[in-house]
Amino acid sequence: MDLTDHPILGGFDALAGELADLYRDLHAHPELSYEEHRTAGIVAERLAASGYDVTSGIGGTGVVGVLVNGGGPVVLLRADMDALPVREDTGLEYASTATTVNSAGETVPVMHACGHDMHVTCLLGAADLLARARGHWSGTVIALFQPAEELGDGARSMIDDGLYSRIPRPSVVLGQHVMPGPVGSVFASPGTAMAAARSMQIRLFGRGGHGSTPDQCVDPVVMGASTVMRLQTLVSREVSPTNPAVVTVGSFQAGTKENVIPDEAVLKVNTRAFETHVAEQLAEGIARIANAEAEASRAPRPPEIVDLNSFPLTVNDVEATRRTLTALGGLLGADKVFEIGPVAGSEDVGDLATELGVPLAYWFIGGFEVEEGKALPSNHSPQFAPVVRPTLDVGVAALVVAAQEWLGAAAPGTTEFPRTIGKVAARELSAHGYTRYEQLTSVAATALLAIHGVGPKAIRILGDELAERGLAFADA
Repeated sequence: MDLTDHPILGGFDALAGELADLYRDLHAHPELSYEEHRTAGIVAERLAASGYDVTSGIGGTGVVGVLVNGGGPVVLLRADMDALPVREDTGLEYASTATTVNSAGETVPVMHACGHDMHVTCLLGAADLLARARGHWSGTVIALFQPAEELGDGARSMIDDGLYSRIPRPSVVLGQHVMPGPVGSVFASPGTAMAAARSMQIRLFGRGGHGSTPDQCVDPVVMGASTVMRLQTLVSREVSPTNPAVVTVGSFQAGTKENVIPDEAVLKVNTRAFETHVAEQLAEGIARIANAEAEASRAPRPPEIVDLNSFPLTVNDVEATRRTLTALGGLLGADKVFEIGPVAGSEDVGDLATELGVPLAYWFIGGFEVEEGKALPSNHSPQFAPVVRPTLDVGVAALVVAAQEWLGAAAPGTTEFPRTIGKVAARELSAHGYTRYEQLTSVAATALLAIHGVGPKAIRILGDELAERGLAFADA
């Protein structure tokens, strides 16, 4: 993948080292859902420095940057920011050693075990490159950094906090996620892309006592075990074989001693489905089975069932996704871009699109060097750590190219140059045929000073911008 000749991505090499350092910093300082204060502060500062109109604190810790560059489509690019309560085991020099106190008052380790630090870094890089290259597109770019994706309600929190009353209405929502696949590759599912998920807690009530007198007790451990086994029949015997679904009991907590029958047992259950009616069928079945097992066990009271979190179906717009994949294939190569089937993981990015009825295009990027015979760590694994480069290169490039595909063409007279040089200077430079930084390398600064409206301040600003790109005026 050669980015040097791309009109927007040509400036990536000058940013790559800084972005890699930023990624390592974010990886070493993860924050749980709705606690992304440090991350949000970094995001807001960098967006403002790139010229975006920034709004912070949407939905708690969400940050949005808006860059208007003339008339045209409005493209929303989304990244999630939160980490997970996982103890890192990567052995990296920049591995997280962070801990925090969670909402239950427990001290837990914290790790970016799902790549959200990579997502943040890629979007910041793409946002900066798009801002520097205004002469190559028209429209509006919205860079949205979302909290609490891991809880499934971060996007909804931003929406409910008035997100769409604070920003222009997007024409399309674009996003990406790093996955355990070969670096340099892109994958997407046109249509249904990711499963609907729901997590529930079931509290089963028994009557405790001594292990020697089970006849005088109601054993919630046996009740819970029966419930766990019966729940497995929901998929195997109640859901059609043509509809994929998953029921997982990920936690079973009961008792403290081997000869004491406890008063209660707590199960935590997660479901996955690719159709809404199947997801509803699973939820109904879980409640029915839990209540039936409690009654069969002579429980003193019905079980208490509460929702922990839920994720909507992620449904890509078919045409929008294929259009975006075609654009990505033009940069990466068609042999690096793949259409795949639905993924059983879950996301809440779809809420940002369905709220307005606009198309969603969401894709995955590989983040690992594949070695024969060696398994790749999955998302949420303590060993999950994408290779910094070229994952970063591909992630930034994918967002830029996808955004450019949906944005409008550059308006006549539009330049790459920052507004700080002044409207007159920008207009006169454009009138003389200068709209891109590369063009300035063939002209002396003294010659540009002879153009009406181009003063020393504008030359100084343009010189600094050229230097950041590794370029210079002809007489420098």
